[in-house]
Amino acid sequence: MRILKAFLADIRGATAVEYGLLAALISAALIGGLTTFGNSLQNTFNTVSNNLDNH
Repeated sequence: MRILKAFLADIRGATAVEYGLLAALISAALIGGLTTFGNSLQNTFNTVSNNLDNH
């Protein structure tokens, strides 16, 4: 019984899971933001390239 109480009181596993979820959320936000930024930057370079080709 004492081992079971010690196991249930141990929060290290829960903390590791929380850190893992936090890291996954941050990663997803970074990937989404960088994808949007990359697409915007690509459009800017395409516009500049097209304008240079026309002149």
